[in-house]
Amino acid sequence: MRKFLIFTIVICILLACGRNEEKRIVVWHSMRPDATEILKEQLRIFGGRHPGWKFRELFYAPETARTNFIISAIGGSGPALFWGASDNIGPFVELEVIKPIEPYLTEAFLDSFITDPIPANTWYKNHLYQIADRVGNHLCLVYNKKYIQNPPKTMSKLIEMGKDLLENPDFEKLEYALAWNYTEPFFAIPFIGGFGGWIMDENYQPTLNTPATVKAAKFIYDLANVEKIIPVESDYETANALFKDGLTAMIINGPWSWNTYLENGIDIGIARIPKIDETGLWPTPIISPLGYSLNTNLTGEKLEIAVELLKFLTSTEVELVFTKAMATVPSRKEALEDPIVKNNDLLRNSITQIEVGRPMPVVTELRWIWDAMRPAYQGIFTGKYTPEQAANMMQELAVKLIKENRQ
Repeated sequence: MRKFLIFTIVICILLACGRNEEKRIVVWHSMRPDATEILKEQLRIFGGRHPGWKFRELFYAPETARTNFIISAIGGSGPALFWGASDNIGPFVELEVIKPIEPYLTEAFLDSFITDPIPANTWYKNHLYQIADRVGNHLCLVYNKKYIQNPPKTMSKLIEMGKDLLENPDFEKLEYALAWNYTEPFFAIPFIGGFGGWIMDENYQPTLNTPATVKAAKFIYDLANVEKIIPVESDYETANALFKDGLTAMIINGPWSWNTYLENGIDIGIARIPKIDETGLWPTPIISPLGYSLNTNLTGEKLEIAVELLKFLTSTEVELVFTKAMATVPSRKEALEDPIVKNNDLLRNSITQIEVGRPMPVVTELRWIWDAMRPAYQGIFTGKYTPEQAANMMQELAVKLIKENRQ
C-alpha cells in the first residue's frame, strides 16, 4: 500500500509539471500504432492553425489510461482531451474528472452525429460527456476466404461447416474451425444475449444467474469439448495467432484486429456472429462509441482551444481519414453515407453486426460485474465449476461488489 501511495504521489507530481505549459494541448488515447500516426498528423495539421500552441498525443493501454487520467485530473492536471471507450464515462463522472461538453456545442453540431443503430455520443445523468469519432469496438465473425466463401448464418450451420472443413483433406493445415478469446467474459457476452439474457437490468443490477447465462456457457464449453471445433484452451493471443497462421478458419474479434489480418495477407470477410438456433436470436456483442472527453480542469483559452480541437478531430473529414485507413465506422451521419463507407464490404458487414448489438452500459457497476464474472466463468473451462454453479457464483459476487462499493 505504501509503495502504491508513493507511486501515486510521484505520478501526480510528474503530471503536474505540465501545468505551467499553458499553451500545450495533450491528447491521451489507446489507439493502435497505425491510428496513432494518423492522430499525430491531424494534430500537426490543427497545430498549423494555432501558432504558439503545442499539440501532442500520448498512448496508454486502456486500463492504465483510465487510472492515470483519474489520478492526474484529481491532482489538477492531466491531458486536455481523453480518448477512449464509453465505459469510462460512469467512473469519470462520479469522480468529477471530466466536464459536461454540451455548453460548448451547438444543436446543429450535435445533430450531425448518428443516433441509430446506437447513439454515437454519450450522455450520462442528463449531460454530454463524450463526443465520438467512431462507433463499434464490437465483436464480429471474421473468416478466412481461403476456407470459407459464404459464412454460416446459424450456429448449427457453423458447427456443420466446421466439421466438414476439419475433415477436408485439402485443408490439412487447419486445426480448428473457430477460435476466439472465449474465456474472457467480454467475448462471451454476445452468446448470453443470443440466448435471451443480459448482464444487468434497467436498475444496473446484475442478471447473471439466469438460464441464458447457463446455456451460453454450456454452449461455448460444448463447442470445445463435444463438437471439438474450437480449442479446449484459448486466450486472445492464442486465438489471434491461430487465425494469422491459417490454423483456424474463423475467429470472433473486433475492428482493432482487422488491419493486422490484412497486413498478414489474409483475405478476410466480416459477418454477424451466427444466430442461435434454439432461440432464433442473433448474438448481441456490446457496441461502444469511442471518442473524446474534456478534462474537468480546463478553463479560459485552453478550454476554447481544446473544444475547437475536439470539433476538428470529430469532423467528417478527419473521421474519414481514420475510416479509410482503419475500417472504423464513423460517428457522423455525413461520413456514414460517404462512398468510403458504402463501397467497403468490411465496413458494411460490420455495420450489420452493430445493428443487432447492444450499447455498452456506461455505469460504474459494469466494472464490478466484469470483475465478478471472470473467476467463476473461467472455472467452467477448467472443470472447476458447472455452468449452473458459475452463474450463481457470478451473481453473488457481483451483488457483493456493487453493495460494498456503493456503501
